[in-house]
Amino acid sequence: MDMEAASSPPAAAAENHGGERKRIMTASHEEAKRLKTEQAGDGELQRVRASGPPRVSVLLDRLRQPITLRELTELLHYAALGKTGGIKQPSWCRLHHQKKVRGVNVAVVEGLTQSHFYKHYLTLQHLRTNYSTRVTFTPSSDNIASGIFRSEVPEADCSRLSSPESQLQKVLYTHPVVRAFGKQKRGLTAYVLSKEEMIKKHYPVKGLMGFEEFVCTDSSDSVTDRSPLFGLDCEMCLTVKGYELARVSLVDSGGTCLLDELVKPQNKILNYLTQFSGITAAMLRPVRTTLRDVQARLRALLPSDAVLVGHSIENDLSALKIIHPHLIDTSLLYRREFGQKFKLKVLAEAVLKRQIQTEERKGHDPVEDASAALELAQFFIQTGPGRVVELHLESLWGYTVVDEEPPECKPAPTRIHRFSDVLQTLGRTVAFSGRRSDVELDLSKQQWHKSDKELLASFRRQTPRPFLSVVQLSSVSDRLKLLGLRREQQQQQQRRTASSGLRDMCVVFAGPFPAGFSDREVRRLFRCCGPLQRIQMLHRVHARVEFKLLEGATLAVKTLNGLSVQGQAIKVRRPVHESTLDLDATLDALTEDASNTRHLYAVRPSRGQAEGVKNPPEMNGHTLEAERNGLPPAGTESRRLQLTEETLRETFSRFGAVEDVILLARPEKQARHAYIKFASSEGKQAALRSSEDLQREDYLVCPSATPRHLPSWVAMATSTGADGEAAEEATPGHGGSQDDDSIPVLQKLDRRLGKLFRSLPEGTLSVVLLPGLSSGSRLLPGLCLMEVRQASRGERT
Repeated sequence: MDMEAASSPPAAAAENHGGERKRIMTASHEEAKRLKTEQAGDGELQRVRASGPPRVSVLLDRLRQPITLRELTELLHYAALGKTGGIKQPSWCRLHHQKKVRGVNVAVVEGLTQSHFYKHYLTLQHLRTNYSTRVTFTPSSDNIASGIFRSEVPEADCSRLSSPESQLQKVLYTHPVVRAFGKQKRGLTAYVLSKEEMIKKHYPVKGLMGFEEFVCTDSSDSVTDRSPLFGLDCEMCLTVKGYELARVSLVDSGGTCLLDELVKPQNKILNYLTQFSGITAAMLRPVRTTLRDVQARLRALLPSDAVLVGHSIENDLSALKIIHPHLIDTSLLYRREFGQKFKLKVLAEAVLKRQIQTEERKGHDPVEDASAALELAQFFIQTGPGRVVELHLESLWGYTVVDEEPPECKPAPTRIHRFSDVLQTLGRTVAFSGRRSDVELDLSKQQWHKSDKELLASFRRQTPRPFLSVVQLSSVSDRLKLLGLRREQQQQQQRRTASSGLRDMCVVFAGPFPAGFSDREVRRLFRCCGPLQRIQMLHRVHARVEFKLLEGATLAVKTLNGLSVQGQAIKVRRPVHESTLDLDATLDALTEDASNTRHLYAVRPSRGQAEGVKNPPEMNGHTLEAERNGLPPAGTESRRLQLTEETLRETFSRFGAVEDVILLARPEKQARHAYIKFASSEGKQAALRSSEDLQREDYLVCPSATPRHLPSWVAMATSTGADGEAAEEATPGHGGSQDDDSIPVLQKLDRRLGKLFRSLPEGTLSVVLLPGLSSGSRLLPGLCLMEVRQASRGERT
């Protein structure tokens, strides 16, 4: 997922460069330019990628700004309701193909910050590989779950409804089918009975009293929207022990009959119920097949993810004495008021236009009934509940929509509704799962759990999944409490350990410099590699150099190590201690991150600096060395080489189509550094392979590593005060027992979040929120990770 595909700088900037720039534009650049013009217009944006799965992209001008809880709810509102609900695109991002969104899940991980994510970047494998869209999150004093559920949604105005549509909408909002399933078309998992529904309506459920002798099918814990459907129907006879199985039929999703078997009841038959079952004494006389035989046949025929479909299927399962956890009951799909049910014959005639159970036939045909139930379910799933009700409103439910002149729509103040209430009015389920807390949601919609493990197991068992679900995970914060730290001590420790390793990734040590070499001269030397945070002179001949970006330190080690400064060779090395042991692996993972695969970091030193830094003979890893000439004496004015979007496009387009150029400069200052975004990763790799040629043209390049949403790596690693100023800290310690103990906790958390993500239905917008911390005047920003669950992702358990 690309965070910037829909959010490039305005196209007007491109037009200023005239005809020369137009000549060097490739077809991919033309496409990028078209995308730029669409940033401000939602209508135009919908024409981009007219087909495809839902995806999120963050606007470029908002990418490096943190979002608030209110802005997050903008995205959730639009994902759930869309333009048809009168909701506008969020102010900070774009959700493409919203109509294909099938649900929303928000996982709130208490006690974690953005710094934790990047400090333990290698540990959090699921989060870093499956969530490519990330933005910084401003900590909120509000309860996040409550803030989401009670967030205000403006009601659609009167002009959105017209007669007879207004009359139809009124009927639909109160219709039992729409109240149960909503109006939108969804996958089959939305209609699979939950365990709670099965218990309430007395379906056979494992572990419940009365079903001890029932046989369980070999079923998996969950099903997907692609799981196969099987139609099932049984006929019974009345025996001295009650109703017993006499015939069973099973058809597959294509209508092929897989099983049609007569069964000999175990007990004496009192009534064959021929007028309903079609069973006679003559038919059963030669039969030797027993209940146990057909149970074994069914278990062998059904795959582990099978979904059984039937009409009042609890009766069929009771006759079979079989427990199967994944069921769709057509009597509950086409539901009526007050729990009343349509007969299968009525539904087949009205919906399928087919006559079954006719008077000419003696009794029911279970193959015919199983096929009818299966086709009714398939039609309901493929058509969607709202459309099914519209098509059969009169023939099945007896409603007649009368055409009337619409009443005059008088201006009125916009009414405000709670998000959770609006969704439930539309028939969409809402749920909260987590530790018992004061959440502003009806108690019947809350599930409280003692542990994250229990929460995850319960959530994965739910079928169907709630349309909007908020889960709150507490394992990390619980672990910190077990370490015996009071809240303030805990946050101080987190600030110290989280920031130390992160900031060390931007630090290099350099020297020895000639006697009298000043920090100003060190700054002048190293700023050619990237923006600097601070310079600290050590023992007069060495310096600690801290960059703002990861790429600055990488380039410094690669290009300045071994440089001759006034005839004296200096060494440029990274710090070596516990927090930097995995530095190379972390940098490799960051450069391979989905948000960086097409990005290249480039700097253009001044002419004097460029002449002093010669290209090394080969580039291998992060610590290359080569002989270099000395720099011009300090204080010599060097001619500044221009770094503009036009020159960068012209230089780098020979390696591949350049989609975007991001100049890093303060307002009204000349840019010295930039990110180049190629249309494909091949362009980036071609540029890296040509780094020697580029250096002869006065360009230094390396793979992009700093996440796109961070304006500065060290700013993320430094806690901020309430006034927004970075808090100066003493030289931080490096790790500690608490940090070591947190690694297995984070690994377990990452695995659980991975299982949660994979359990979501296809098309679900998944948001993982590390809420950050706020204490007194200190703020530790959080992180918001977003991805739409796609079926194509590799399934790992």
